[in-house]
Amino acid sequence: MRNLARPVLVIGSLNMDLVVRCERLPSEGETVFGSDFFTAFGGKGANQAVAAARLGAQVAMAGCVGHDQFGTDLIAGLTAAGVQTGSVLVADRPTGTALITVNSVGANTIVVVSGANIACGKELIDRALADTATPGVLLLQHEIPAAANEYAIRTAKAAGWFVVLNPAPARAVPPDLLPLIDIIAPNETEAAMLTGRSIADRADALAAVDVLLARGAGAVLITLGRDGAVYRDATRALHCPALPAQAVDTTAAGDAYLGALGAALAEGSTVEQGLGFAAAAAGLAVTRLGAQPSLGTRAEVTAFIARYGQPQPVSVPG
Repeated sequence: MRNLARPVLVIGSLNMDLVVRCERLPSEGETVFGSDFFTAFGGKGANQAVAAARLGAQVAMAGCVGHDQFGTDLIAGLTAAGVQTGSVLVADRPTGTALITVNSVGANTIVVVSGANIACGKELIDRALADTATPGVLLLQHEIPAAANEYAIRTAKAAGWFVVLNPAPARAVPPDLLPLIDIIAPNETEAAMLTGRSIADRADALAAVDVLLARGAGAVLITLGRDGAVYRDATRALHCPALPAQAVDTTAAGDAYLGALGAALAEGSTVEQGLGFAAAAAGLAVTRLGAQPSLGTRAEVTAFIARYGQPQPVSVPG
C-alpha cells in the first residue's frame, strides 16, 4: 500500500506445508487416494507477513526456523515477498511443518508440527521490537509458545503498538491480557473455544463477541467463512459479507484476511475500509492453491475488486 504511515511487525510461525489434494477427506482409520502433492511456504505468522507485504506494507517478520533446507527456503521466500527477515533466527530444531489435506471443494484438515517455532522467546521479541524504529501494527497468532505471545503483547502494548491477536490454533487467552489486545480475531471454532458458546450462525457469533468484550477485549472480529465476518468495539457492531468466490483451497484464507487488515490499518484506513479490503484479499486467496502461493499482490487484489466489488460493512444490532 502507498504512503504507509506505520510498519507491520509479525511475530509468529514459519512452516513448510506438505499438501495433498484428494476428492474427499478421509474418515478416522480410512485410506483415500490423493490426486496431487506439493510443498508450499506456510505458517500463520509467515503467511500474514507475506500477505501484508504483497499489498505494499512495510513488514518485518520475527520467528524461528531450523538448520535445514526448509528453513533456508522459507527465509528466501519471505525476502522475495519483500518481508524484512533480520529477526528470523535459526534454532537447534527442525523447521516447523504442516501436513495439509484439501478436498475437492477446498475444505482442509491441517496437522502442525511446531519444530523450531517453539524456540520463539523474549530475546527474539525484544530484538524485533528494537529493530523497528516506530510502533505500528503487531500481528500475533497461536503457533508459538503462549509465554512468548504474552510477553510480546505486554511489551508491545507498553511501547505503543496496535496489537492484533489471531488466536489460532484455539487455546485460552489469559483474562488479564484481553484488555491489552486492540483486536482479537478468531474464527467461529476458535471463538467457541474461547467463550464456551457454540456458534452456528451470525447471531451466535455476535453473542460470542459480547462475551469477549465483557472480558475486556478492545475489539472483537470473528471470521465466519462464507458469511463474512462480524466486528464489534465499544461504539459499533458491523457485519462485512464475504465475496462469493469459487473456493479451490481455503488454506491461509484467514491469514490473507488478517494480513490485509493489518496492512490497511497501518496505512491509516478505517476499520470499515480495512474489513472490506480484507474480505476481498481473502476472496482472492481461496481461488488459488497453497498458503503463500495464494496470497495476492496489491494489483491482483485491486483487479479482483474491480471484477467482483469490495464488500461493504453494515451496522447490525449489537
